[in-house]
Amino acid sequence: MTATDVQVEIAMKELEKGRTQRQAAAKANLRDRRTVAYYLKQLRKPSELRKPRTYQTRANPFEADWPAVTAQLEAAPTLESKALFDWLCENQPGKYEHGQLRSLQRHVRRWRSQHVEQVVSLPQLRRPGDVMQTDGTWMTKLAITIAGEPFPHLLIHSVLAYSNWEWGRIARSESFLALEHGLKSTLGELGFVPAIHQTDQSTAATHQLREAGRSGRWRYNVAYAGLMAELQIEPRTTHVGSPDENGDIEAANGSFKRAVEQALLLRGNRDFQSEPDYEAFLEVVLRRRNKGREARLAEEKAVMRPLVEPLLPAMRTEQVRVSRDGTIRILKRTYSLPSSLVGQIVTVHATERTLAIYYDNARIEQLPRLTGPKRHMIQVRHVIDSLLRKPGGFRNYRYRDELFPSLVFRQAWETLGARLSARRADLAYLRILKLAATTLETDVASILASLLANASPWDDETVKACLVPATSVVADPVTGDPCLADYDKLLGREVDDVAA
Repeated sequence: MTATDVQVEIAMKELEKGRTQRQAAAKANLRDRRTVAYYLKQLRKPSELRKPRTYQTRANPFEADWPAVTAQLEAAPTLESKALFDWLCENQPGKYEHGQLRSLQRHVRRWRSQHVEQVVSLPQLRRPGDVMQTDGTWMTKLAITIAGEPFPHLLIHSVLAYSNWEWGRIARSESFLALEHGLKSTLGELGFVPAIHQTDQSTAATHQLREAGRSGRWRYNVAYAGLMAELQIEPRTTHVGSPDENGDIEAANGSFKRAVEQALLLRGNRDFQSEPDYEAFLEVVLRRRNKGREARLAEEKAVMRPLVEPLLPAMRTEQVRVSRDGTIRILKRTYSLPSSLVGQIVTVHATERTLAIYYDNARIEQLPRLTGPKRHMIQVRHVIDSLLRKPGGFRNYRYRDELFPSLVFRQAWETLGARLSARRADLAYLRILKLAATTLETDVASILASLLANASPWDDETVKACLVPATSVVADPVTGDPCLADYDKLLGREVDDVAA
């Protein structure tokens, strides 16, 4: 008399059509008409007649220890079943077998469903032109290379919560300048300004206040608050530990990287000639993804404030004094400057990728901005003269490792140190560095590689001699009156060639 709800429904519909019980049973693939008669009498489906099982088919192996297990779960509800099982096996060796872990997992899952409250996700209504969410997502797993070199980077990614229109800009770090550059680029592409800009509790936008020696509330950074005031946008952040509040951008991060991965597979390789070429490639992917969002984007633009004036480039300006060691410290990184500027105040215009350094309204340096683990940029040409005057300070110089432009220079210094005294080796190496700073570094590196491959002893004079170009032999000019008969012979040959 076993039947399913679907079979009973089919049988009842057949009876309504005037079929007999036998015909209805055959149509519903039931064995006997008595099954149809039974459910016709009950007027309920099989699932409604089924009673829950209140007995166990096998003994609970954890029944004796279950009170101890529940005590552990009540004290720490996030304990995993595997940890509890290992704890039981350790306290009672030989009582439990490895195959009983699944049984304990079912018991723990049933206990949690009855005793542990969960925080449910709360779907939000999206209003046109209301919220833009921004986040930085690392693109390292895509294995992008620029001119054959690895290119670690992230994308400052923004999305409109209502239409899912998105845009982004590549960056080297999760700094405020990167956030500002990405946001201004997005607003410039969009041409409109949303009412609210939402980020997570990142250090680029917020910082945590310390109250009475403990972590307190969060507050917007001064620079970020100023940017929001400049753009006339209300800032908003998610709560700590609640990434689902930024769900639109979190979902867009994953789907965008999958789209880039597919585009790279179609392209056939992951190497780009330059960073602008790679950024143009990403723009193609972004525009392709935005094509199906024009209708809802039009609804957003209808209520958003137009961006009337072009936004100023993301830039931070600071005035710093050049220290006695000829360096300045900007954005937690150290850079060297010409020694003539020691003690002077310079103006630094910092963007997400470069530093422009001015003194007396004239630009004296244009440097790439350091990101990642690299903390110092000491240029040889800035310090070599000081080191030659004080060669004894080289060996323990704080930034000594910055004075090995490539591996071959370090090998050269170590080779000199193995053959000469410490002072003579350092002085010889510094003179080689001077040659590299005043000529071509690649030429000096090539000479050093050749000398290292040769077992013969050498020093800075050897390198200098190799750099001296060979004197070219210039023939003495022939003086005297020309012989006109020679020209007549040439003319005669030309006439003969034409006649032939």
